Formats: sequence, structure tokens, C-alpha cells
Amino acid sequence: MGGSTTRGAGDVGHGLVPADTTEDVRRRGAGVARQVAVLPVGSYEQHGPYLPLATDTLVACAVAREIAAVHPVHLLPPVTIACSHEHAAWPGTVSISSVTLHAVVRDVADSLRRSGVDALVLVNGHGGNYVLGNVVQEASARGERMALFPAAEDWETARERAGVATSLLTDMHAGEIETSILLHTHPEWVRPGHETADFIADDRRHLLSLGMSAYTDSGVVGRPSLGSAEKGKALLASLVDSFGAYFSLLTGTGGERG
Repeated sequence: MGGSTTRGAGDVGHGLVPADTTEDVRRRGAGVARQVAVLPVGSYEQHGPYLPLATDTLVACAVAREIAAVHPVHLLPPVTIACSHEHAAWPGTVSISSVTLHAVVRDVADSLRRSGVDALVLVNGHGGNYVLGNVVQEASARGERMALFPAAEDWETARERAGVATSLLTDMHAGEIETSILLHTHPEWVRPGHETADFIADDRRHLLSLGMSAYTDSGVVGRPSLGSAEKGKALLASLVDSFGAYFSLLTGTGGERG
């Protein structure tokens, strides 16, 4: 059900909060056999001196918004503060516990099911939200329909299609991918400085014990100088294509689940 929807790109909204009314949701739900909600999950953490603290939320919302422009999904407002403990050394970073994030997502899923939306996709914009994988595993084991997107493979496909030169290992934080997506979606939020901020730290084996400050002084790990709006647009287009398989899985239209 990729191309024909009741929602056009102009109806999705351009900020962090969807522009739907309750009637919009009612009409969209009446046109599908199984409703799928999309929940962007970001963070509020340092992204060097040139990207905003809300970068991961902006990226998650951009991906979710593009998905909602193509697929008849129920787009939700984002979770804007999550698990950013590894960035605590930098001013502005705020975290909640993994237990809290787990509970929030479960509560959202339970609420959706009570209103007739029985499938949920978590669009994750922050790699440190490890607990989201556990949430999806546990929900699936209970027989609930839930997915985590994008997977590393989806990002790798997007990276190759967009001509992103930096590997996913090197492009860890505030690098080519995130800078490109924000240059495409929110160029006014990208401050000068990314052109000369490249920093490589591929061996980060003690990250969970020591935090990001053990590996970078600026907060950047990657090559933001290579970012471009064109790459950002291509990255999002590839991710929307990859989402089709998730939509089919959760709605049963692809035959993977009954």
C-alpha cells in the first residue's frame, strides 16, 4: 500500500508535531485493514558546536515524516529525551533512564492498541537508545506487532545510494549522515563549523564505560565536512523505500505474518 494513500506530503506537517485532527486519523484508519503507528524517538544531547541538541529528534522526525507521506500510517509526536548518558560531559545533554524509555514506549503501544492501532514502528534517531531493541523483542514475543527502524542494513543501503563516503563505523556522531539530513531538512539550524570539524575515532571499545569524552574533545566523531543537502535528500528517499518491507510485515500484506 505504498503509493496510494489518503495523506499527501503537505498534510504531514513540517515541525516536530503532526498536524492531524482526530477526523484525519479516523478517515485514514477506515481505509486500511490494519493500522500502523510510527513513533519517532530521538534524544537531547550534544552534537558538536554546529548541530543542535535536538539533532537526533529532528532526524527521527524527518524519517517518520517522509514515511507518512508515502504510507497510510498514524504519525505520532516524538519522544524528545531518551538515553544519552554517554554524552553527559557536555552542557545541554539531558537523559532519562532506559527503564523509563522502555515504560514510555510500552505505554504508548498499549494506548494505541486500546484505540484500535495494533502495530507500532519505533523510528530511532539515536544509537544509544539500545533498550528499544529489547522493547521490540519483548513485544514480539508477546505476539504484538512492533518493529524498530531503521536497521543498520537500512542505513548501509541508504549510505551507498546517497554516495555517503564515510562508513557507518566512522560516521558515529554529528558526521556526514546527520549533517546531510539536517542540511536538507533544517539548513537554518546548521551553524558554521562543520566544514572543518572532521574527527576520526574508529576504536571506541570502551565507550559504554568511559563515555564519548574519552574519544573526542569536540563531541564530533565522523566527517561532517562531506555532508550535503543532496545526500540528505537521497538518504531519506532510500529509507522510505526500505520501510516498505516493514510496513508489509506489520500489516500482513507481504505474507510474512498472518
